[in-house]
Formats: sequence, structure tokens, C-alpha cells
Amino acid sequence: MSRVIFVNLPVADLPKSMAFYEALGFTNNPQFTDDTAACMVWSEAIMVMLLTHDKWKSFTDRPMPPSGHSEVMLAITLDSRDAVNALVDAGAVAGGTADLNPPQDHGFMYQRTLADPDGHIWEPFWMDPAAIPPSE
Repeated sequence: MSRVIFVNLPVADLPKSMAFYEALGFTNNPQFTDDTAACMVWSEAIMVMLLTHDKWKSFTDRPMPPSGHSEVMLAITLDSRDAVNALVDAGAVAGGTADLNPPQDHGFMYQRTLADPDGHIWEPFWMDPAAIPPSE
């Protein structure tokens, strides 16, 4: 079996969250989707499991982070600056919040932030490895 990451996220409204991720270009895998969870596919190696709060609680006794708090920031690569802007803009139209942190432009790397409707932070970025300044 190849290595795959399943990012598990608690969500308040499963259909709304599914629509948000579909607007970003994720596709739904119905094999792992029901009324309590949805598997949203980013790539062959990255899946996002959207879990209702009750489903989330069946996996852990740890509390969910309160609204307005971040437990992780999920960085994903894109092919260009334009693709970064398009994804963040699509997410804002679909109910997310764009640019919680100021955009970062380092010349060789460009990133923005996007919060999904439940406040989970995504950092889409583009990087040109050939343009990375040499380390000292």
C-alpha cells in the first residue's frame, strides 16, 4: 500500500463543508462518505476526512479547539501564483475566510491563507525551487 495522508477535520455542517471543498477542486470519494463523514480527495496521496462533531468525538476524548483557535495549518502546493490566488478566491466565495494572515511573497515562494467554514487553516503556496537563495 502506498503512503497516503488522511487529514481528519471536525465540521459543524457536513454538506456545507463538502460544498466548500468541492469549490476548491477536491472531489468526493463516496466509498468513504456517509451521513457522518465525507472523504474529500486532493491528490492520490492526500485525503481530507470531514467528520461531524459526533463522529469526531467517537475517535478521541480530546476536546475540539474552540472557535477562533488553530491547532494546525495545512500547507498545500500549487503550480503558480495565479493558482494560489484562484484557490483562495474560490474559497472565499464558497464560505471561507481569505487572508487571515497577510500574504507572503518571498520572490521564490508565494503563499496565502484560507480558513474553511469551521476555521481550519489552509496555506496554499507556490514555490520555485530553482530560485531559492543559497544558504550561507
